[in-house]
Amino acid sequence: MPVAATIAGRPAREWIGLLARLILGGTLVIAGALKVGELGESVTAVRAYLILPYELTEIVGIALPLGEILLGLMLITGTFTRVSGILGALLMVVFTAAIISVWARGLSLDCGCFGGGGEISEAEAFAAYPWEIARDIGLAACGIWLAVFPRTPFSVDSWLFGRPAPDLVPFDAELDHLAQEESR
Repeated sequence: MPVAATIAGRPAREWIGLLARLILGGTLVIAGALKVGELGESVTAVRAYLILPYELTEIVGIALPLGEILLGLMLITGTFTRVSGILGALLMVVFTAAIISVWARGLSLDCGCFGGGGEISEAEAFAAYPWEIARDIGLAACGIWLAVFPRTPFSVDSWLFGRPAPDLVPFDAELDHLAQEESR
């Protein structure tokens, strides 16, 4: 009996990885696409956080939507999955830290995550911040999963490299092999 659960001949963790790729990648593509048409609003949203020097806010406000789309497409297609997962997780950590910073300083902002941004009422902001933080932590978890378990179905990695990079944590075949040896 195999140690790891399988679905359609693949370990369940590979299917979880596909789901993580699609959730994190899809969220990034949507967020970037909603901002790319309104780069001025994106710059304004970055400035509203009062974290970066004013001179950098324009660069970040313009580059962020384009970077989100590119990274999202890499995740959706499974291209350099481990690296894409790490970058996605890091981006979510930065977003989470920015929201926590704004909340701690008593600023009331729409996060600008999906376009818009800027000041909102205190009640709206303080009701939204916990959900935004929870969302970004969940998305970071998707990226971390992919960093540890980059093998996923339907990935460009499999097509380009034949077999994706090995997982950081041995599972499935290694554990099955050990279980078979122990039963002898």
